[in-house]
Amino acid sequence: MARPKLRSFKFIVVLISLESIILVFANSQSSEEHAHEVHCSRERSRAAYEIIEEYLIPFVERENYQMSHKCKLHPGNDIFRDQEEHKIHVDVNEWRCGYCKKSFRAEKFLDQHFDNRHYNLLNISQGNCLAELCGALHCDHVLNSVVPKTKCNPAAAARNRHLCESLADSCFPVHQGPSAGRLHELFLRQFCDAHSCTGKFKPFSRGGKKHTNIFYLAMSILILMLLPIFYLIVFLYQREMRKGTQVLRRISKQSLKKKPY
Repeated sequence: MARPKLRSFKFIVVLISLESIILVFANSQSSEEHAHEVHCSRERSRAAYEIIEEYLIPFVERENYQMSHKCKLHPGNDIFRDQEEHKIHVDVNEWRCGYCKKSFRAEKFLDQHFDNRHYNLLNISQGNCLAELCGALHCDHVLNSVVPKTKCNPAAAARNRHLCESLADSCFPVHQGPSAGRLHELFLRQFCDAHSCTGKFKPFSRGGKKHTNIFYLAMSILILMLLPIFYLIVFLYQREMRKGTQVLRRISKQSLKKKPY
């Protein structure tokens, strides 16, 4: 009678062992699938990078100032930068991966491709996430074309202002010279002043990168093309007028030679 009990006990042990192996395998697979997950918003990081390039870098270049790599605003501190630079925008509905040359209909599908296939190329050594600076850089102002009218939160505004001022202090220390001092002041006016519930200041009040207006450029080219034609018409018109004047003069001389009746 002891053997059936022993067999059933061994069977239970085998089942438990198999279940444990299956669980370990499933957990290992799950950990491998989620090992490359990055808790950083690509969209907000892209917005922060574009804001830095548009409303800060032109002034930094004008001052010929070299930002330290320790500065969180430094373009090299974007974990998605290498992937973003390997985007090829072929056409309106065609984006291409610069690593494997695979094509996609929209940028969001290329982003998913990067997350799934090229996650190993992310710069995650220092854990730099530009999206964390969005509160200071007014990313929502850029991401939302129509800013919803919501009641200002003084506590949130104070936190964002504190983050903004700490970026100004760390990236442009005033003791490093006149250029750093001017950029420190500009950063406060450009980004930090708008973190207030008074509504007195707007983000990016100092302006940004100057873009050539396509409309005015096209109009200038058109005017340059039509200008020679205009002068040609004026020249021909004046020549015809001179010919008409000469004919009238000849007629008047002949009429004077006629004898009176």
